[in-house]
Amino acid sequence: MPEQSLEQLCINTIRFLSADGVQQANSGHPGLPMGTAPSAYTIWTKHLRHNPANPKWPNRDRFVLSGGHGSMLLYSLLHLTGYALPLEELKRFRQWGSLTPGHPEYGLTPGVDATTGPLGQGLSNGVGMAIAEAHLAKVYNRPGHDIIDHYTYAIVTDGDLMEGVASEAASLAGHLSLGKLIYLYDDNRISIEGNTEIAFTEDRGKRFEAYGWHVQKIADGLDVEAINQAIEAAKKDPRPSIIMVRNIIGYGLPTRQGTAKAHGEPPGDKELNAAKENLGWPVEPRFYIPEESLAVFRQAVARGAELEADWQKKFEAYRAAYPELAAELERRLAGKLPEGWADGLIEFPADPKGIASRASSGKVLNAIAEKLPDLVGGSADLAPSTLTWMNCSPAFAPDCHEGRNIHFGVREHGMGAVTNGMAYHGGVIPFDSTFFVFSDYMRPVLRVAALSHLRRISVFTHDSIGVGEDGPTHQPIEHLAALRAIPNLIDLRPADANEVREAWIVAIEEGHRPSALVLTRQNLPTLDRTAGAYAPAAGLKRGAYVLKDYGGGQPQIILMASGSEVGLIVEAGKRLAEKGVAVRLVSVPSWRLFEEQDPAYKASVFPPDVTARVAVEAAITLGWHKFVGSQGRILGIDRYGASAPAATVFEKFGMTVDNVVKIAEELI
Repeated sequence: MPEQSLEQLCINTIRFLSADGVQQANSGHPGLPMGTAPSAYTIWTKHLRHNPANPKWPNRDRFVLSGGHGSMLLYSLLHLTGYALPLEELKRFRQWGSLTPGHPEYGLTPGVDATTGPLGQGLSNGVGMAIAEAHLAKVYNRPGHDIIDHYTYAIVTDGDLMEGVASEAASLAGHLSLGKLIYLYDDNRISIEGNTEIAFTEDRGKRFEAYGWHVQKIADGLDVEAINQAIEAAKKDPRPSIIMVRNIIGYGLPTRQGTAKAHGEPPGDKELNAAKENLGWPVEPRFYIPEESLAVFRQAVARGAELEADWQKKFEAYRAAYPELAAELERRLAGKLPEGWADGLIEFPADPKGIASRASSGKVLNAIAEKLPDLVGGSADLAPSTLTWMNCSPAFAPDCHEGRNIHFGVREHGMGAVTNGMAYHGGVIPFDSTFFVFSDYMRPVLRVAALSHLRRISVFTHDSIGVGEDGPTHQPIEHLAALRAIPNLIDLRPADANEVREAWIVAIEEGHRPSALVLTRQNLPTLDRTAGAYAPAAGLKRGAYVLKDYGGGQPQIILMASGSEVGLIVEAGKRLAEKGVAVRLVSVPSWRLFEEQDPAYKASVFPPDVTARVAVEAAITLGWHKFVGSQGRILGIDRYGASAPAATVFEKFGMTVDNVVKIAEELI
């Protein structure tokens, strides 16, 4: 191998370790790793404060590879710097059961700080990480005790910048002056279809300046010192920073560098071997790591241990000076809840007139917020409607990082991705909120949250045709089915104020998956939960539960519903009971939680030999068949809604007590 500088040796190690992984898998994206290797080298060897032996060290810098398709870059860096990612796993890139999936997955691979791949989301996650860092620092740091003090770095791509979610999040980051956010933009000007000039011609630098970012440009992506100096300058600027690095995609590939073919195709043996010869790298063996470059990267192990040990000493001094603050911070960083946090939580007396579940949610949220400082979140400019403002705290703002209420603005997709970022960071329990119909804008981030096992909460209000006069554009119909279709996401559609309380408890206690509360605009009766009336609302925790049995013994018919329609089956049940019908009422607030119960419990709620069943929900009927069986009936809405007062819309769609009774009697 020809002589080359140690720095260049390290950069080429990243390049060819990544390219070898793609070629061995015969699948993947070599262009990004080969082009951004100098940027990645600069971040990881000169700036990133991390401890490979403890990927969860709370005060580590975060690193997000927003262009998750270039995942071999990240896996190479993790292996080289000493994380628990053996070389054998790099050789198993994109294979069943490996720790090196096609796109980085949080919680699977040690050292991966965010699941990325859907473009724009990683960039947006970083904004949430920076918000969490800024908030925790303001709340817990004290003079001489900077316990929370770290940066969020990312490599972002042309595709990230094209996606609308990135615009939403970047605009918010600029407004909030998140100065510990430093992004290196892989400005290679190539996408799958060709040069970005075919679709992406705005001045990206001016765009980010307009957002309020600090913008720098590096003309030569091979110039490590220029990149290093730009990062140093970014650290000194109070604004979020984007460094536009003019890279060449697939650098070194003789016929593909700088072209779309370098993006997402294995280079092939001939092309890869020629690239190695061009850059003075041995063709064989594959996955070659020179001892000299490995020694440079592995300095991260000793340095990381020293950084964390130094931080731990500082934390002990902090604990001695501020024992209560230290205990609380430690608890929050560990993702634990205070003992008895839900004890004495607000309860609602029986009330036939009732209260909208969005309103009872607001009361529960504020009661919890007083006890649980971990809660941080906000809405997409809808707090007066979703009732998600925490009265005990001001807004998070450029001059008020201690605030727990976030004005996300009208940015649902960005809001969701930022909320995910806060959850990735840890130390907070983040929530977001909007009208349920706009959950469509958030589906990509909810999916990634569920995939990543994130504790985060969405509050969706105005959940059905009960929206009324606003009409079908704002009346969710298919949205419950879409939400329930997301694996590992907890759906919670409570029937009254006390089920709302239980839903919040479930959402907060779920440490490793997201939850969505689906709430009404209109009032719902608050059921009498005293002995002999209706079953305790704590039954929500099992997903579905027997609300009441009329007649004793085996029921003749089961009426089931979720949310606002539970009120319909309650009244219908009374009428049927008056006629001598043995009827069971079942509240079904969460399909996900019920599916997780044991067979015996499921059979106790829905006895298999009771085949007369009616499900009622003001949404599409999809999915209810598994509850009602082949002989049951579903009262739902398999078309869009209409503009009229809510009571009229419910009546016109047959969502009435009379209709429920009629259907039940037909079945009996």
